[in-house]
Amino acid sequence: MSHYHNVELGHVRLAYRMVEAGPHARADAVPMVLLHGGGGDGTTWDDLVPGFAQHRTVYVPDLRGMGRSERVGPYSLTGMRDDLLGLLDETKLDRVILVGHSLGGFVAMLMAQLATARVAALVLEECPPPVPLGLAIPTGLDESAPFYDREIRPSVLSELNAPDPAWWEGLATLDVPTLVLAGGSASHVSQEEMARMADRLPAGRLLTIPAGHQIHRDAPGAFTAAVESFLAALGQSRFVE
Repeated sequence: MSHYHNVELGHVRLAYRMVEAGPHARADAVPMVLLHGGGGDGTTWDDLVPGFAQHRTVYVPDLRGMGRSERVGPYSLTGMRDDLLGLLDETKLDRVILVGHSLGGFVAMLMAQLATARVAALVLEECPPPVPLGLAIPTGLDESAPFYDREIRPSVLSELNAPDPAWWEGLATLDVPTLVLAGGSASHVSQEEMARMADRLPAGRLLTIPAGHQIHRDAPGAFTAAVESFLAALGQSRFVE
């Protein structure tokens, strides 16, 4: 895989990788940004990046406090959203395809609500809907884990349990083509709430791939095919600068 770059946002240093588009990609193809879930880092996408990069340049950041990015709080969903927007600004990405898993999907969703014109399409893989979730919040996590700052989890879970009502309301006006990928009965995320989220999105579509919460890891072929089919159906003109 490609080497890491660092971007200083003033309040935090983010690490990211960039994989150039393949030789047969259009020079003006809209880039893709892949956002990992909580407690992991961008390497979760390693097996999928070469396929996606055949058609466009791919960016793979590590979210704040995870992977090779700086471990500095406070940790919040809107803070991670603002980090993403700062990364796009610093890398001069005016418009992108956002693909996010779990926490990364939530950050992508918030980013799309804040800066809709900069998101050509949105893929939300097993993204917790912005409704109270009743998740158990761990306590007593004083040490950092190998790939993330443990302080992230209680902070983020608290927000997911009591989300800003504006986030749910904002879905109704989020006019961005959105594919909601659900993992089926093996997932711990409410499939009914994900279906409600997809229905609320004006241009939302729900697809279930019964692989559990980690669809991209456990069913990579089906995941890639679903994303590429979704993008192809939108038409090439949407994905050129």
